[in-house]
Amino acid sequence: MSNHPKRITIFCGHYGSGKTNIAVNFALHLRQTHQKVAILDLDIVNPYFRTKDSQTELDAAGVELICSDYAGSNLDIPALPAAMQRPIADHDTFCVLDIGGDDQGAVALGRFADQIKAEGNYDMLFVSNFFRPLTKTAQEALEVLRDIETACHLPFTGIVNNSNIGDATAVDDILLGAQKAKELSALSGLPLVMTSVREDFADAQALANENVFPLHLQEKLI
Repeated sequence: MSNHPKRITIFCGHYGSGKTNIAVNFALHLRQTHQKVAILDLDIVNPYFRTKDSQTELDAAGVELICSDYAGSNLDIPALPAAMQRPIADHDTFCVLDIGGDDQGAVALGRFADQIKAEGNYDMLFVSNFFRPLTKTAQEALEVLRDIETACHLPFTGIVNNSNIGDATAVDDILLGAQKAKELSALSGLPLVMTSVREDFADAQALANENVFPLHLQEKLI
């Protein structure tokens, strides 16, 4: 990942790709070098993990969390809180956006598309997990990627490899996902910007050339 992140970083991907864990970790990472950081939870399509599960950790780090009280309720996108507009409009705030798990979830992002494009200081990263249904191949992932772009009216700028099978993940699984992510990169013309892995894999020698981003896995609140 670049040492000079864009002001707005958007994580999108198919349901179950792991983008919420990445979004939370990336917001905490940004807070190490930036005074004002906010994370916006636009994942309103039946999310399993939500950024709110990490509120205590985000609060302790000084990261502002803004999310809808209606996430998962199937209400229309006007239910998104007006407070989401403020950090997107404030050019002194670095924003991380966690977007819904498919093209329907990405519709919520479309509300802010014109404003984000006008500023031109954003990255929108497609989070790929090639062990999930419907994104097992680069071609399948490309179709999901294009559907999301159409729904939110913003083009992706890069790809994140987050291929894993939970606690059973091995280094070889990560490398297989990285290879498929590179195939997706070739098909889409987008760069593979990082491979996100559990903290205990971060120093694996086999991953030395994969631009690893270590993840402290978030726990779901009961």
